[in-house]
Formats: sequence, C-alpha cells, structure tokens
Amino acid sequence: MQESPVIEISGLNKWFGDHHVLKGIDLDVMPSDVVVVIGASGSGKSTLLRCVNYLESYDEGEIQVSGDTVCGEDRFINALRAKVGMVFQHFHLFPHMSVRGNVMEGPTQVRGMKKDEASDLAEYYLNKVGMADFLDAYPETLSGGQKQRVAIARSLAMEPEVMLFDEPTSALDPELVGEVLSVMRQLAEDGMTMMVVTHEMGFAREVADSVAFMDAGVILEQDTPHRIFDAPEKPRTQEFLGQII
Repeated sequence: MQESPVIEISGLNKWFGDHHVLKGIDLDVMPSDVVVVIGASGSGKSTLLRCVNYLESYDEGEIQVSGDTVCGEDRFINALRAKVGMVFQHFHLFPHMSVRGNVMEGPTQVRGMKKDEASDLAEYYLNKVGMADFLDAYPETLSGGQKQRVAIARSLAMEPEVMLFDEPTSALDPELVGEVLSVMRQLAEDGMTMMVVTHEMGFAREVADSVAFMDAGVILEQDTPHRIFDAPEKPRTQEFLGQII
C-alpha cells in the first residue's frame, strides 16, 4: 500500500495586498522525509511554511496535513498545532519560566497532561537535545544555540507528527549554528518528518531527502540534493547556488 503525504500542498496562492507572494505551489512531504526549501530572501519560503500551520491564511488552493484540510476554524487550528511543531528564527521562549517550565507548558496547557508527567516528558526531550543540565535555568542565562535547542525540545514535547523549521539558525552566532543543526540531524535520523527553510546548504545537502528551490513565489525546481546542488536545471537555480556555494 502506497503511503500518503504527511503534508500535501496543491495549487497554493497567497497575496499580501497586490503582492502575489505564493503562485500555485505544489509540494508533498512524505512520512519520515526531510524537505528543505531554499531560495533568496523574499522568495516566499517562510510564508509557505507559515501557511502549513495557519500562522498565515492562504487565498487559493489547498493544504492537507495528515489528510485534514488546513483551514481557519478554531477547533481545527488547535488540533493542527498539536500535530505540527514549529521552530522559529527567534526562539519565543517565556522569559519568566525555567527551561523545564517552557517545555512543560504545551503538554499541560494544550494536552491536559498532569504536571509530574509533563515534567518527566520535559526532562526526556531536554536530554534529547543536550540540555538536561539546564532544567532550572532561565532563558536570559542561555546562549542563542541553547535557547534554540530548548525551543526544539518544547515543540517535540507536543509529540507532533511533523516539525517545521523556519530559518532556525539564522539568528545565531556562527559558532553556535552547529549545535542546533546536530540536533536536527538526529531528529532526521530518528525518522521525524520535517520541512525546513534554511540558508545552511551543507545541512540541505547532507540531510534532505528532497530540496525545493523557490524564486519569486514559485518552486522553480525540486529534486534530490545531489541533483539540485550538482546539476541544477534552471539558470536561476544555478545563479543562486553560484553566489552562495
């Protein structure tokens, strides 16, 4: 029996006023696959990602996550956000909560989990991202890389079916990027379905099952990392990669 996509995007269009940001996007993400979206700033990558969990509405087309159509009903959005973890460029940790408290918040408030159970879950996922020694620390005492690892643990504690990463390393000092990418590599090895917007081409080449190159609101080409990086078909893809690799 053929597997169904976890994320299925078809004919997606999005406008900001007169600006046509997404132009007929078609994209599937299969179970346990890592799909990396690359492209110049302003090409629509982050908007596409934000439409998947309805942080942005869309105007035409359809997005399905695990067979359910993404729409703006409150009841549906809550169920969607439980299935789709999101890690942002800026970490959005609660400054008044400890590391453990930040990770417990979703399981207790959204999933109705008891506090002792949520605490154990938080410890498990913080250990998974290498932050077990910082359970009682507060965000202000952490480096950017540590904050992002806590943000990843917080998303994982919701036990989502898919993880979205929106340029998760672009706000970090260069020497801290590696620690976050290594956590993401481990998630990929564990079989987490992931859709990643990033400028980290080494990560895309090594970890992605599929790379989609976006330009001016269109996916110009999508293929294996080998084909995209070593033999891109479109002149615009060749130009973009030639500037950054």
